[in-house]
Amino acid sequence: MELVDNKKQIYIIVATLLFAIIAMAGAYFYLLLYKQSLELKNSLDIAKDNISRAQKDNSDLQEANDNLSESLAASQAQNAVFESQIREISGTVGTLQKLSETDPELLKKYSKVYFLSENYIPAKLVPIDAQYLWNGTKLQQIQGDTAPFLVNMLIMASSSGINLKIVSAYRSFYDQLLAKTSYKILYGSGANQFSADQGYSEHQLGTTVDLTVPKFNDLSLKFENDDAYAWLRGNAYKFGFVLSYPKNNSYYQFEPWHWRFVGVALAKNLHDSNKNFYDLTQREIDQYLISLFDSQ
Repeated sequence: MELVDNKKQIYIIVATLLFAIIAMAGAYFYLLLYKQSLELKNSLDIAKDNISRAQKDNSDLQEANDNLSESLAASQAQNAVFESQIREISGTVGTLQKLSETDPELLKKYSKVYFLSENYIPAKLVPIDAQYLWNGTKLQQIQGDTAPFLVNMLIMASSSGINLKIVSAYRSFYDQLLAKTSYKILYGSGANQFSADQGYSEHQLGTTVDLTVPKFNDLSLKFENDDAYAWLRGNAYKFGFVLSYPKNNSYYQFEPWHWRFVGVALAKNLHDSNKNFYDLTQREIDQYLISLFDSQ
């Protein structure tokens, strides 16, 4: 009986030890899990904090980006204004330079209105090719910037079967004096009806030509009834030329042969509005000085 009691005591002791061991193991694992839980929670808190900071940084970055976009848009708008101002200034400078290089005398209303001194000679005078002259042995000159327009007009007329020839082009102050003197000897005061005094002739500008066709011996009022005159009336403005002295003008007798270069823009305006050069005021005419030698 005593042996049995001893065994029970041993069992109880072993059981107690086992329980204690299990309890201690459980406590250990609990503490281990608790520690891991705390570490995980700490990691989660750190992660949340990092995420929060990242979100704040992203918000700040977005705000900075929005501010940068606004600044960029404002800068672009300002640059656009600057570019527009620069273009405007450049255009103004270009216009002023163009005007400074264009002889304002070339669009003045001469013929008893404005006066050219004996010292005036148009810039860039060039000889006209003999093939376009009524008298190929006599030198005729034209203002250099006008020359291409004149030649193109003569070529276009030729392609239409019109053989225009130049009787007279540039005349100096003294050439005009000699011409007027000879006319006065022949026609007396009647010369004032068809010939300008020196200094008042459009020919001195170098942009004016007297035209005819070979069948006439010289300048003739018969030219009015020729196909060449009809062609000029319908086409000369396309090349910048206008009839200076049409019928019923207040300066000279009708001169169907006398054509002056005033630029394509002004010539087209006069043609479309059925007006003559001397119908306009000098202020109206001067507006076309900037486009005098423009092809369109």
